[in-house]
Formats: sequence, structure tokens, C-alpha cells
Amino acid sequence: MKTLIVYYSLTGNVKFIAENMAKTIGADLLELKPKDKIDSKGFMKFLWGGKQVFMKETPALEVLNKNPDDYDVIIIGTPVWAWSYTPAFRSFFKENKIENKKIAFFCCHGGGKGHVFEKLKEALPNNQFIGEIDFLEPLKKETEMKKEKAVRWVESRMRSIHDGTTGQG
Repeated sequence: MKTLIVYYSLTGNVKFIAENMAKTIGADLLELKPKDKIDSKGFMKFLWGGKQVFMKETPALEVLNKNPDDYDVIIIGTPVWAWSYTPAFRSFFKENKIENKKIAFFCCHGGGKGHVFEKLKEALPNNQFIGEIDFLEPLKKETEMKKEKAVRWVESRMRSIHDGTTGQG
């Protein structure tokens, strides 16, 4: 099964998890990059990000170098902004009709995942959801342990697909 990990990472946490998962299972990576960059330092990033989420903005993305239609399994990784996924994914979902895929989610946050997984599922009807996991600030705390957690989780999700036991986990 061909697997794609699609992610957005402002501060590097999601990228760290995505790259380690991809390396473990041989997945392709697709990083979402808004054309208008945001400074990843300082308090303004929270105001800017929160405003975009609440206003349901769809920022223009740089050209994608992978087509999600070419994949059977898609793993989506996002930071949690205002208890939701990032606006870059709103743009991605608007530009790409993702259906009949096996989908897993992961998120990184600084204190709570909010309703990110529920909102992602609402944005992606007509798919089979095969798992979700969250990480508390992987680059700040227990980095190696969180890397191992990510690797074990993604291996178990891929094993469940191959075994036909794709329950949530």
C-alpha cells in the first residue's frame, strides 16, 4: 500500500514526528507550505494562527509535489491551533478531494488536542479512519521517547492495515 504523510509544521514539532514516521514505514512526505509565511517565534504567531482558524481562512499554498490521489493510506499531521487543525489543511482539503482512503491522524500541541481529530474527520467524510495519536511538545520534552512512541504507533497502524484489523488506535 502506498502511503503519504501530509503535514504542516510551524515550529518543527510536527515535522519531527512526520519525518520519523516516514523513515520507519517508507512513506512519502508532503509538507504543506503557505505562500505567506508566518514567523514561528513570539506571541504574534498565536494571534495570527488563532485568527486564521476562527475566520476559517484558506491560505494559498505553494505548489504540491505529491498527488494524494496516488496513495492508498494518508497520514495527516497538524499542530493544534485554537483547538483545531491548521488553516493550511483547510486549503489542502478544499483543493484535493480525498475519498475512499485509509486515514490516520497525529497532532502536536502545547497542552491539549482540543477537538482536532473530530474536526479532521468531519472535513474528510467517505474515508476509513485507522487511528489517531497526539504528542505534547515532542521537541521540548522527552524527545527520544516521543519519537519511539510515534514509530511504534505508525508501525502498528500499518500492521493493522495489512492484517485487516484497522480499528482505531
